[in-house]
Amino acid sequence: MSKVEIITFGCRLNAVESEAVRRAAEGASQTQTIIFNTCAVTQEAVRQARQSIRRARRENPDARLVVTGCAAQIDPQTFAEMPEVAAVIGNADKAKPDIWRALEETGVARVNDIFALDETAHHFVAGAVDSIEGHTRAFVEVQNGCDHRCTFCIIPFGRGNSRSAPAGDVVAQIRKLCANGYREAVLTGVDITSWGHDLPGTPSFGWLVKQILKAVPELERLRVSSIDCIEADEHLFNVIATEPRFMPHLHLSLQAGDDMILKRMKRRHTRADAVAFCQQVRRLRPDMVFGADFIAGFPTETDDMFAQTLAMVDDCGLTHLHVFPYSPRPGTPAARMPQVAAGAIKERAKRLRDKGEAALAGHLASQIGRTIRILAERGGHGRAEDFTLVATPDLDAGALIEAQVAAHDGTKLILSAQ
Repeated sequence: MSKVEIITFGCRLNAVESEAVRRAAEGASQTQTIIFNTCAVTQEAVRQARQSIRRARRENPDARLVVTGCAAQIDPQTFAEMPEVAAVIGNADKAKPDIWRALEETGVARVNDIFALDETAHHFVAGAVDSIEGHTRAFVEVQNGCDHRCTFCIIPFGRGNSRSAPAGDVVAQIRKLCANGYREAVLTGVDITSWGHDLPGTPSFGWLVKQILKAVPELERLRVSSIDCIEADEHLFNVIATEPRFMPHLHLSLQAGDDMILKRMKRRHTRADAVAFCQQVRRLRPDMVFGADFIAGFPTETDDMFAQTLAMVDDCGLTHLHVFPYSPRPGTPAARMPQVAAGAIKERAKRLRDKGEAALAGHLASQIGRTIRILAERGGHGRAEDFTLVATPDLDAGALIEAQVAAHDGTKLILSAQ
């Protein structure tokens, strides 16, 4: 190998940051370098990163292996002690070209205190990424870090406190992406609905969404990655009700459907808050489709508590579920709580996934005969406006078409012959 290769784990935020990291390393004339942009959300994610590092050394004995990302930020010594690893770089420095230029002199680890970082995500947003390799949708980082301390979550220790990218930088970035042919942008971050709390005048995330759509009329489709329903404001509700370029899909960070479990998680919403939010949004936009994150088997969860979570699929009208079996993350308060038996966790996760698959199948069946707009992606599939997966084997990536739905296969829509 002669170029920089980057292996990305975890969330969409890591995906967009990986592009900035790769360009910083290439701009510093790095060669024969494999960078691992790690995730720390679960112990399994850390294990997979270590496994990938060992495999990369066997397959590329002459390459320099560098580790960065959340797992590296939280536990740099674990990776620094791996004989395969040449350097460890923290999240605060990973996209800085001067760090990569000085790599030979930095030693094994360069990981600073992430909580001392108070700058915005400027180096990611302000022109750093004008295209994203392998993607037809553009992911735009508008926020980083988190000020909340959910009891199951280690991520604030990998990302630091919440920091917002200035609205002008975000708008300029989206304009550049549109000029480079992107038709859809996805706003992403660690806790994106907290955007603006650290900026002058404390603007809201909904205000940012409204400004983007107003200032970038050439943008055809805008999405948000994941939101906390409790932080939705009147600006966001107004956009949902009036702006057709805002796509009718919201992914909610719900995690549970029982109020006691939500309290023990230190979530900021109640069950009633989540249900009311979905009802209000559907009144404003009847075609809105909801996804959600859930954790199955959180410590102290009883069968009755889990039943409340299972019922949320129907009560909120959810379609796309991300289900995570709870696993204790060392260093978090939840890891010290009374744990649910592993067998029960596995069984509850399966029931949630089965419920989600049934909900998705019902949604797919309801689309048959409708005419929908699809943005084709790589790999022979695309996304409808409501984020439903669509088979597009004959379309070039980036094509935006209207077509009628003929059938579905349980996971995606099948279009009528064109």
